[in-house]
Amino acid sequence: MRIVVTGAAGMIGRKLTERLVLDGAIGDTAIAHVTLSDIVEPTPPENPPFAVDSVKADIGARDSADRLTAGRPDVIFHLGAIVSGEAEQDFDKGYRINLDGTRHLLEAIRALDAYRPRLVFASSIAVFGAPFPDPIPDNFFHTPLTSYGTQKAVDELLLCDYTRKGFVDGIGIRLPTICVRPGAPNKAASGFFSNIIREPLAGKDAFLPVSEDVMHWHASPRSAVDFFIHGAGIDGDAVGPRRCLTMPGVAATVAEQIAALRSVAGDRVADRIKRQPDEAIMRIVAGWPTRFSAERARELGFAADRDFAAIIRAHIDDELGGSWVA
Repeated sequence: MRIVVTGAAGMIGRKLTERLVLDGAIGDTAIAHVTLSDIVEPTPPENPPFAVDSVKADIGARDSADRLTAGRPDVIFHLGAIVSGEAEQDFDKGYRINLDGTRHLLEAIRALDAYRPRLVFASSIAVFGAPFPDPIPDNFFHTPLTSYGTQKAVDELLLCDYTRKGFVDGIGIRLPTICVRPGAPNKAASGFFSNIIREPLAGKDAFLPVSEDVMHWHASPRSAVDFFIHGAGIDGDAVGPRRCLTMPGVAATVAEQIAALRSVAGDRVADRIKRQPDEAIMRIVAGWPTRFSAERARELGFAADRDFAAIIRAHIDDELGGSWVA
């Protein structure tokens, strides 16, 4: 099996690569070759059980898509994108990367005769916009209220249509907000959900820009990788024509996040969270979804974290060696 990963230098891309190296296969099919691609050249894994190419490529450029598909990979994990806050601030860049990049990839695939790879696309719950029912069902309509959500929604429609026409075998993984994200804060408007957990565990203060009654839908990086791996091997006929799936997750208010942190790591860690209201972030968050039924995904074998405390423990185990700064 030959695999391409776009956005491979990002957090999920790196963790997905680590999982591919660990498993050496998807299902019963051994991996022979992986191409890692991003706007900065991804660092190749150590001692992989398969051949690896690491390439610098701008997914917003059509020739990049042509190069990535020239070897006719069996599975393409399309994670390449810019995050929500950056897409909102830079309108042109958001559409060039998040929309044009996906269409270039679909068109490059379509241009190759007798070729129909599995394309696993990283979508987002940002495709939905308020007002919401509670919970949000699988058949709820798309009304995105941000440029990022609009770009992902159009990508989803393209993925389903190109699949319907037989050009590609697409699966859209509509991710919850990934928490706890390791590393430095990024430009995502949702970054504070991770910051208020990650920074206190590292002995640093974190700033909370929204009220504690804000509720959101979360999944750990570990679960996100599981979603993509499962999506690569799932039976497309079982999914049916609606190829984009809302992933299961954990619905938690900010207050419940803080309570989970307190239960796992203690008062001193939780007290490092400082309230610092930010009107711009609060306006963005006000239009975000809260909780989903995710029945289709669950029926198809996708599974979520048990609760928010489990999400915190996964971060401690995977990123902090099992301990934190008390």
